[in-house]
Amino acid sequence: MDFNVKKLAADAGTFLSRAVQFTEEKLGQAEKTELDAHLENLLGKAETTKLWTEKIMKQTEVLLQPNPNARIEELVYEKLDRKAPSRLNNQEQLSQYMIDAGSEFGPGTAYGNALIKCGETQRRIGGAHRELVQTGAINFLTPLRNFIEGDYKTISRERKLLQNKRLDLDAAKTRLKKAKVAEARASAEQEVRITQSEFDRQAEITRLLLEGVSSTHAHHLRCLNDFVEAQMTYYAQCYQYMLDLQKQLGSFPSTFASNNNQSSLTTMQSVSLPSISASGPLPAASNSVVTSGFSELKAASGNRKARVLYDYDAANSSELSLLADEVITVFSVPGMDSDWLMGERGNQKGKVPITYLELLN
Repeated sequence: MDFNVKKLAADAGTFLSRAVQFTEEKLGQAEKTELDAHLENLLGKAETTKLWTEKIMKQTEVLLQPNPNARIEELVYEKLDRKAPSRLNNQEQLSQYMIDAGSEFGPGTAYGNALIKCGETQRRIGGAHRELVQTGAINFLTPLRNFIEGDYKTISRERKLLQNKRLDLDAAKTRLKKAKVAEARASAEQEVRITQSEFDRQAEITRLLLEGVSSTHAHHLRCLNDFVEAQMTYYAQCYQYMLDLQKQLGSFPSTFASNNNQSSLTTMQSVSLPSISASGPLPAASNSVVTSGFSELKAASGNRKARVLYDYDAANSSELSLLADEVITVFSVPGMDSDWLMGERGNQKGKVPITYLELLN
């Protein structure tokens, strides 16, 4: 019991000391230990990453699910760790209305038949959109959310702890300045040494966490490529479905076609669009050529020149920092992770992420 009382008293004393130090700093009555420029830069980078990741994540959710009520419902079920009930999406709902209307008007009539065919196409588009939503959620939204709810929360916790250690250090320095008696000064000097050591240790822990944000950028870049590929697949499917539908509608009697905007139809038919076979594979992502180039390099024993696409800050001594548009030599090392290569610039050498590179011929 006495131990708990003493601990509570010590905690209250520490809290009061920090509060006094913080207030005096705000009033300009106490000195403040400044963080080094590199750590401040890392903190700013992490804060900016968190800010834009949140915005991109929220707007992507709006893109994939425009209905705010549906988004709230999905969030509630996610928090309850339960599967949300399956509901028709906008395209599938429109499909149902069109098919029902076509059946009511009569499949044998030109309008009724066209409505049914349009409804069937909308249903296929709805299925493709469902796949896009699922793929986007798993490959893009989930990694962004994991950073916000996981990595960044850890960074924030350690950053707050660093702030407390800094306040303890500066409060100890203030007490040392005010100490007049030799015994009091000796005790204050010992306190400064202890708080300085704790502050330095916490600063190093925080720095190591913050340096991981560069790896987060590399990971999010790969996730972004996956999302772009999923969108490309979806739009290619939609284009093919609508192309097939247009051909079917074009086979209707001219009396039906005359009720539509013929000039618009002619304009659409004159637009030169890529030909996609209904039975053939969908176009591959544009980065597939690049990926195959890296695969060939990994399989070979030689090296290649590569242009750097974006700045990259090395997360540790085994990696090589990069500057956009510079040209470096890259080569593979047995046992290396598939997302990395060894980079060489003069006498400097280290691991580099392949997502930041473009192989040169």
